[in-house]
Amino acid sequence: MSTASPLPAFAGRSFQVKYPGLAAHNRYSDDGRQVRYAIISGPYAGASGAAECQWRQIAKGVYVITWQETDGATVVHVDDFGSGRSQAFFTASDLSFHRMQGPLTELDAKEPAL
Repeated sequence: MSTASPLPAFAGRSFQVKYPGLAAHNRYSDDGRQVRYAIISGPYAGASGAAECQWRQIAKGVYVITWQETDGATVVHVDDFGSGRSQAFFTASDLSFHRMQGPLTELDAKEPAL
């Protein structure tokens, strides 16, 4: 749960996820409790915002991270920060359901933390 210690591996860091047909940038707050997201390609390109997130570590370097976006979309990631792989499951605001997987790459931290 997000109140557990120590901080998650993704806290204070930014990542790109690249799935077939969709890519996004996710920037996590220093405590791992907020995500700032921006979809950069695909049918939802241009969607962005910030959300409270919850997480649970399920294996070394592997986390389930969940949040609800400003348009009502719900997101569940299973991100393996050790191997650089992401699986995502999300229900878009139009209620379509998507299952995706692809690489997870850390981005340079050029912006201040949340």
